Amino acid sequence: MLFSGLFFIFRFLPIFLFFYILTPAKYRNFILFAGSLIFYAAGEPLYVLLLLGELIFNYLFYYRYVAKRKKIWIVLPVLLDVAALVVFKFSLLPDHHLPLGISFYTFQLIAFLADEQKKDRKGPVRFLHFATYIVMFPQLVAGPIVQYKEVRKQLSENAFSWEKLEAGAKTFALGLSMKVLLANQIGTLWNSVQTAGTVGLGMSVAWLGAIAYTFQIYFDFFGYSLMAIGLGRTLGFELPENFKEPYSAVSFSDFWRRWHVTLGRWFKQYVYIPLGGSRKGILRTICNLLIVWTLTGIWHGAGINFLLWGLGFFLLLVGEKFLYGKILEKYRVLGHLYVILLLPVSWVIFGITDPQTLLAYLLAMAGKTDGEILSGLAVFFRYLRTYGGLLLVCLLFATPYPRRFWDKYKEKLWMSLLVIGLFGFACYEIAIGSSNPFLYFRF
Repeated sequence: MLFSGLFFIFRFLPIFLFFYILTPAKYRNFILFAGSLIFYAAGEPLYVLLLLGELIFNYLFYYRYVAKRKKIWIVLPVLLDVAALVVFKFSLLPDHHLPLGISFYTFQLIAFLADEQKKDRKGPVRFLHFATYIVMFPQLVAGPIVQYKEVRKQLSENAFSWEKLEAGAKTFALGLSMKVLLANQIGTLWNSVQTAGTVGLGMSVAWLGAIAYTFQIYFDFFGYSLMAIGLGRTLGFELPENFKEPYSAVSFSDFWRRWHVTLGRWFKQYVYIPLGGSRKGILRTICNLLIVWTLTGIWHGAGINFLLWGLGFFLLLVGEKFLYGKILEKYRVLGHLYVILLLPVSWVIFGITDPQTLLAYLLAMAGKTDGEILSGLAVFFRYLRTYGGLLLVCLLFATPYPRRFWDKYKEKLWMSLLVIGLFGFACYEIAIGSSNPFLYFRF
């Protein structure tokens, strides 16, 4: 079930909210837990059993740990959670597809166990609170990756309010608009370039397609994250921010503090720092970064392109940390140009899974093509006439200015009417369009 689907927007969500709002506060976690399982089962009727099995298995081991205080009761479920993720991620089972959200809820299970191991609770977290935290449908399928401490108090209070419902609905509508009106639309340019193939692909068209994909993946995932945060807010939960204007970054270290913030936080807290972080010398720091970015790459998929993507960022981040990072901080315009130039290349590596096609596309971006220059330019200008206006809109909304505008005027009546109009237009586009799955659903 997609957040950007009419069935979810006009059937599941209203029915769920009806029961959630009418239910007394102390029983709302049960409604949220049950509704989240129904939400997941609508898309994964078989793998909902896997999800339930992992919940029960992890909680039993956690419960045993609280009673015995022996780390083995934490280590074992973590190892088995990772093993299950590897089995599905790397196609070790025949004739299967990756269960929706397994990469995200596995990371939340590990984070919960790791954090609880550091605490000295007199008794275990209640199962319903634990299970609701893991399967809460706003963040179940593609994040944000939430830490239990961020929702622990909210699970106890169930602080639903009509003000939060209104604010959450606006945030959801904005996220839906970004997904449907920006990501989906500019994605057709990237798809057109991909469909045409790399034979005769001109340098200008290759870069135009890469820029289109750069915008598509941002507005697709940022839109999803806004929708998740908005849905959480309608239920009384404040979920963590996942994007902080990443295309305004002046270095790739800065970029990764802004892009998919909760994933970067997870790798920092549960991999990089436990390995020693940057506290044990230059060689150890480089080794730790290599491990983190290798894992980050393969977390997104088993293809060689994801590994190359992760290793590419490793090299850039090592270069910034030990060679030229201070120069980028001092000359911010230079740093911003550096990010803008290399970022589309990184997304092409991320987006093209076939190694031969990827190599041919990168060569075309570098100007090595067997096509005619004039014919390539003709295709470029044809695409530009069709998508030029949309590219400018995407460029504008990738800057900090729309966020500042929203923060200033979001309480105004005319802004609410504008959001309603965008929501209606997005729903119309969904109704007349075809499938529009989120890109990060396959990771």
